[in-house]
Amino acid sequence: MPAPTVAVLHGDQTGEELLREAGRLLEGDVVGFQVTRRDFDLSLAHRRETRNEVVHEASAALRECGFGIKAATITPEGTGDVGSPNAILRKQIDGRVIVRTGRRIPGIRPLAGVHAPISVIRMAVDDAYGAKEWREGHDLDEWAFRTEKISRQTCRIVAEYAFTHARRFGAKVFGGPKFTVSPVYEGMFKEELDAAAKRHADVSYEPQLIDATYAMLLTTSGEALVIPALNRDGDTLSDLVLQMFGTIAGAESTLLAFKDEGGVAVAMTEAPHGTAPALEGKNVANPMAMILAVGSLLAYMQGEAAHLASRAVYESALEAVSDGVRTADLGGHASTTEFTDEVIRRVRTKIDVWSALSDINR
Repeated sequence: MPAPTVAVLHGDQTGEELLREAGRLLEGDVVGFQVTRRDFDLSLAHRRETRNEVVHEASAALRECGFGIKAATITPEGTGDVGSPNAILRKQIDGRVIVRTGRRIPGIRPLAGVHAPISVIRMAVDDAYGAKEWREGHDLDEWAFRTEKISRQTCRIVAEYAFTHARRFGAKVFGGPKFTVSPVYEGMFKEELDAAAKRHADVSYEPQLIDATYAMLLTTSGEALVIPALNRDGDTLSDLVLQMFGTIAGAESTLLAFKDEGGVAVAMTEAPHGTAPALEGKNVANPMAMILAVGSLLAYMQGEAAHLASRAVYESALEAVSDGVRTADLGGHASTTEFTDEVIRRVRTKIDVWSALSDINR
């Protein structure tokens, strides 16, 4: 089997520092097999220099390789600037789903007593993002307008993935859009969720309006949940869910594009947080989300070696925290590098032990 190739998308400030640390886990002597890298500089300065041509090059590489990992990047606020690289990447690779899973971090007390994992399956395109906006009138008679759109195809892809994800992890599909006040627009998404529920009758389904979903998250703790969401709802909801488990730096974000037959065509992983400029150069930021992004990416690769490496990364990161190796945001004193070093040490040990056991059982 040829070595998988990963498009490595570099970014800005602390986001780039965390990518460099987590990228050490892709070395062959760590994960136990060879990974080829193709690096792209998506820093704000280089995006401006190339007028986003580098983002298009990275998108082409993602489509070709099928795998990518990305650092956090700066999105400038001014009009006429280079804008968001994420929006370009999602459009160019036809990314439809973003998966973010809050999970219990051993030794860290979650808020509201929530212990079971919660996955937000977010629509990755359209909705409030990329909407046409304009204003009319003057002074107090000025009005602001926005034209949003979603497609039935994207609604169906998100709904179907939510139910297949829930089946895989024994979870309940929970929540949904505010279809009561938007029966045409958000109602389309609700229709596809209901249809998916009929196709997957073995998966528990509890539809709720998005506002009730937020409220009920603070009272549920006993079962794993999968929450399908529109783009804007999923963006805000996932930040809340991750923070409920202790830190937004405690989980990865995965963007998925799909083949016509339904399989994953491209998986690009990243940390869900921003560039954290206040932490740049201090070696104190928590690299856990970027490390888990490596673990998630490995899970989409073919072969037992990649899947074992994925498990080793997840287990090693969570075990390190459980054993007290923690960065400041989790109440510890480990530096970014020290935490990554410890995870790498544990990954190497696990893969070495599992390899020895495999030899014995042959």
